[in-house]
Amino acid sequence: MENNKVILAYSGGLDTSIILHWLLSKGYDVIAYIADVGQDDDFEAAKKKALKIGASKVYVEDLKEEFVTDYIFPVFKANAIYEGSYLLGTSIARPLIAKRHIEIAAKENAAYVAHGATGKGNDQVRFELSYYALNPEIKIISPWKMREYLDQFKGRSDMIAYAEKHGIEISSTPKKPYSEDDNLLHISHEAGILEDPATEATEDVYSKTVSPEEAPDKATRIAITFKDGIPIEVKDLESGRSESSPLPLFMFLNELGSANGIGRLDMVENRFVGIKSRGVYETPGGTILHIAHKDIEGIAMDREVMRLRNMLTEKFSEIVYNGFWFSPEMDFLMASINVSQDMIDGTVYMKLYKGNAYVIGRESDTSLYDQDLSSMDIEGGFNQEDSRGFIKINAIRLMAHNKIMKKKNRYFHQNW
Repeated sequence: MENNKVILAYSGGLDTSIILHWLLSKGYDVIAYIADVGQDDDFEAAKKKALKIGASKVYVEDLKEEFVTDYIFPVFKANAIYEGSYLLGTSIARPLIAKRHIEIAAKENAAYVAHGATGKGNDQVRFELSYYALNPEIKIISPWKMREYLDQFKGRSDMIAYAEKHGIEISSTPKKPYSEDDNLLHISHEAGILEDPATEATEDVYSKTVSPEEAPDKATRIAITFKDGIPIEVKDLESGRSESSPLPLFMFLNELGSANGIGRLDMVENRFVGIKSRGVYETPGGTILHIAHKDIEGIAMDREVMRLRNMLTEKFSEIVYNGFWFSPEMDFLMASINVSQDMIDGTVYMKLYKGNAYVIGRESDTSLYDQDLSSMDIEGGFNQEDSRGFIKINAIRLMAHNKIMKKKNRYFHQNW
């Protein structure tokens, strides 16, 4: 086989272990690639397992710092939130994983990259769009979209039998009855018992957050400071602990959110491929950051800039969710978002309490808030008599419309 080298995105789990062995059986030289984006995995054990199965080499790449600085923070600058609820925890990580995948393929002069995402989900789209954007010549092996593979593995029992036949280690602990994706930003829980949208996610589902009922009875007070829309310091006002480097800062936010039961979400969403799916998510630090960032914009962002940015945010969120991170439209939107954040500086004060993150105050050197101007007690330079003309001008079209409606013998809200 000419240039039979393939870089496989590998997790150490059953699916990618089977794929690794299956690719070897087809004559490929398989190099395993493990991306560390903050998931709670034993990377050394996964590396040993890949080598034992037959991988010629294993890359274990620590991408956590880059994940925070180049993916999480930029997306949170945009206040991106998919379908009004989802903070895009899995979606944000995929382009970074794919980018490093392509870089390793180039380094190893590999003609192929492979992944274990299914043909029903979003991840196959996110990975493969990124692969093609970064290297249009790359060849992709996606076993879960190949008839030969699908005919051989019709279900989990077939995979377990294959593993036993070929001496592939299977975890001795029972697998949780759902599928999870874990990274520094969040953990998702899907499938299995959660496929019935009416079934409550019991407490054993959750792993990154304590239940709000079990969270401390005393609120935790914190301060988050922003510069150009990016968090540069998080301080626990109770203990005095503070973090300012990007990765420790975000990990600290996760600790605070987790301890206070913040960031749980249960929703049914629309996948890009047209299927609705139920997801249960935990995003402790991200939820706090999202609330704080929106608040500091309230005092430091111009009203019309905010309106325009908000028009872009929904599209931005869709682009991230659907996998078009490396696209001309993303370049355009990110440039616009960055400009909108030039003056978003200041500190937000919050209380964290039993699943909730409350803003209790904010201050900013770039504040557009004028206390005297907005005061009910002093004039502050605003002539209230001017409001009469302002209202009359805005009423011109309403009064004109009223005349037309009277001619037609109609009235507002008639026949609604």
